Amino acid sequence: MLHCGIVGLPLSGKSTVFNVITRAGAEVKPYAGGKTDPNKAVVSVPDKRFDELVKIHSPKKITPAQMEFIDLAGLSKGAGKGAGLGNAFLSFVADSDALIHVIRCFKNSSVEHPEGSIDPLRDWGIVENELIFRDLAVIENRLSRLAAKKRLLPEEEQEKILLEKCNDCLMEEKPLRSIELKPEEWQRLRGFSFVTSKPEIIVLNLDDSQAEETEIPGWEELNKRAEEQDVILCKLYGSLEMDIIELTDEEAAEFTEGLNITEPGRERLIGEAYRALGLISFFTCGPDEVRAWELHTGDNAVDAAGAIHSDLARGFIRAQVVSFEDYMVHNNSYDECRKAGCLRLEGKEYLVKDGDIIEIRFNV
Repeated sequence: MLHCGIVGLPLSGKSTVFNVITRAGAEVKPYAGGKTDPNKAVVSVPDKRFDELVKIHSPKKITPAQMEFIDLAGLSKGAGKGAGLGNAFLSFVADSDALIHVIRCFKNSSVEHPEGSIDPLRDWGIVENELIFRDLAVIENRLSRLAAKKRLLPEEEQEKILLEKCNDCLMEEKPLRSIELKPEEWQRLRGFSFVTSKPEIIVLNLDDSQAEETEIPGWEELNKRAEEQDVILCKLYGSLEMDIIELTDEEAAEFTEGLNITEPGRERLIGEAYRALGLISFFTCGPDEVRAWELHTGDNAVDAAGAIHSDLARGFIRAQVVSFEDYMVHNNSYDECRKAGCLRLEGKEYLVKDGDIIEIRFNV
């Protein structure tokens, strides 16, 4: 199961965001007293298509797609060089598949900002620089080991060239996700677990006075940086969403009136995290179970079969496929989909699309 690490400066609202995502209420407390062990929770991925299939089939069992979120201790200056809790913190970051970076925009006189003022752009830079320092340290360590060798193997020469290219990128204060490398080159670097190469979502933690973008400090600059670094920018009213966790949909709508919230921030953020990880969902459905399965974008029909069970991949013959949209248009009937020509038999190389409803034909 893939997981997202939630990072940010102390008192940025990371634990609040974690609680909103996991609907943990007040159960998870903010970090204090030198705690480094992360809070973890597995959550279901909200998907209206899955909900519709459950309504249609009324199955005995339902299994939505799932992913794990990890609330990490606050990152402070010097962590990238091992100061404070830096080494422990960054080991957890390196293990994450994607990062959710929480930046404080809200004002609260009772919660002092560690830097003394609200400045989202500055705070983004502090955390980013610490992550860059960490990757630079990893590269420096490896290059020094290679330099100590009298003669390098051909693959080590290639590795050295790659690392030097990465080093140049980081020295320009740019994360490694901004560098263009071939898939095989990324694969060669995989063992280094570079934290700045991971997909990242920037969460602006707002209060209810910041419904208008003009009320968000540095909004235009934040948007520009997000575009330059190819990261997702997501707004979340952390404290407010904590307050509405236990409310009905009607009560929540009344509570958030005037904030232009078209869907709960929780659902939006989980969906963005799912996509940032490069994941799509396909479905299997029937009276026994409706299930959403996780696949990576670009996976094929055999990968889908293997996600269900290794025997299905081993004995794969064909995949019967219909899109969710076609299934709904044709009255949730395979027979009608077949008559309309949208129920297809696909071979091993078929690239699964997000929302496909699949039945595997196999023989072992």
